[in-house]
Amino acid sequence: MTHAREQLIEHIKADAVFHGDFTLTSGKQASYYIDLRKVSLDHRVAPLIGQVMTELIASVPDVDAVGGLTMGADPIASAVLHQSAARGGSYDAFVVRKEPKDHGRGRQVEGPDVRGKRVIVLEDTSTTGGSPLKAAEALEREGAVIAAVAVVVDRDTGAKEKIEAAGYPYLAAIGLADLGLSA
Repeated sequence: MTHAREQLIEHIKADAVFHGDFTLTSGKQASYYIDLRKVSLDHRVAPLIGQVMTELIASVPDVDAVGGLTMGADPIASAVLHQSAARGGSYDAFVVRKEPKDHGRGRQVEGPDVRGKRVIVLEDTSTTGGSPLKAAEALEREGAVIAAVAVVVDRDTGAKEKIEAAGYPYLAAIGLADLGLSA
């Protein structure tokens, strides 16, 4: 385990895991909630996320850009873009809106043109896989090639299987066991 990953796990455990009764996006009940925005927008933790995720996706060949469905993926994509650039890499970032804009150019995918580009769909915390799959669908309509889906924290609630069944490689930096949690 890298030092950055160890530090990231500690920050998530201390600042982004909440215990109680929660309703997840899927509608299921959970005894804990992982709110990664508590750390992904923190000046101490965002660089760690960028380092860990850049290392995670380094083995995927010929990736041009990273991003995902707004809002969870936005700080993750920004962190990867900055850490990659600091290491001499060249990942661009993009944002996928939940729906196409109803004014201006009517875009759903914002940022550099993704047509013909190999991209990685990012997500902060994956539960059902719905957000990355929605982003992948919009990206493919724009002509992008989905190289993989990569998440910071996998809740081990079926997202991996759903995403792989859709034909995309699935990468997760941190699992529930790393955080001392169980599905």
